[in-house]
Amino acid sequence: MAGTVIITGATGSLALEAVHQVLSTHPSLTVIGTVRNATKTPKSPQLLRLEGLSRQNPSSNLLIKSVDLSSLSDVRAFANEIAGLVEKKELPPISAIICNAFTWSLDGQRLSKDQMENTFQVNHLSHFLLVLKLLRSMDPENGRVVLLSSVVHDPEHSNPLAKLGAELPSDDNLDSLIKPDPDAAGTEYDMGWQRYANSKLANVMFMHSLNERLQQNPRLSKITVTAMDPGGMVDSRAHEVQLPSTRVVFKLLSLLLPVIKLFTYSLRSNADSARDILALALAPGFASVRGHFNGREPQAPALASENVAKREVIWKACWEWVGIEEDETCVPKTYSEEL
Repeated sequence: MAGTVIITGATGSLALEAVHQVLSTHPSLTVIGTVRNATKTPKSPQLLRLEGLSRQNPSSNLLIKSVDLSSLSDVRAFANEIAGLVEKKELPPISAIICNAFTWSLDGQRLSKDQMENTFQVNHLSHFLLVLKLLRSMDPENGRVVLLSSVVHDPEHSNPLAKLGAELPSDDNLDSLIKPDPDAAGTEYDMGWQRYANSKLANVMFMHSLNERLQQNPRLSKITVTAMDPGGMVDSRAHEVQLPSTRVVFKLLSLLLPVIKLFTYSLRSNADSARDILALALAPGFASVRGHFNGREPQAPALASENVAKREVIWKACWEWVGIEEDETCVPKTYSEEL
């Protein structure tokens, strides 16, 4: 069946595996992989591999698009372009948006091009804007949005790799998510983990809030949103910025993974997680399914994400931060349980 699948951060470890799998198993789909800069030279090994996937699957259709998620204007322009192509029937309706792209700053804060804290903007705000602007372009019968969660999104569970985990600020201090105080000397690594964890908690809250709004709209009620924890991907390039001791541990775990997988699925390969995320995004068995998953298994999300009042405060703040207007999307800024 024809359809369009958008995968952000397409040169990432999980995404490269996902693109490879979807091109080889779903040749009728058009895959759009976003990368920060598709024309920069010299090209990275990951971009060269992404381009090579198209040549390896000549019957498939892969489009590589430059979208810098640290720029909301870039995201808006891309969303407008894709919406226009779908409206003109030059692209099939969107079957799935896989919000895979992420960044983190474990060596100190970084600001986006919009002068916001970069981790929160790339991991959450830019996907918030992208999804809301493309809802009208989605297949209303089968459209799916998949957001990336993480074990560290839950404030009640300690972070095994850092001293700090998710901790959202109070309602009167929400701006600190995008305009935080400078990291105290020596806390950069742990604060970087907290910024990452908060962005993942925001993703899970977005999943809840968007599902509620979609289900109130008869025209969009079959579009579903899930959030997936991809597990500890031991062969991910993301570990290159971890502490040296952590990098050594993950290299050992990668070598031992065939044995480890006999006892637990909390650690897995990029290919394993790619299969899981594509199942949520495309497999018939996950049609009409919503909620939080660890791989393909339903998993209760953080209790903090179930706080409806807090979710609405976060939603409205994100709405303001990205500068979206109600006529740019088809879900309301304000949610009412009475509708």
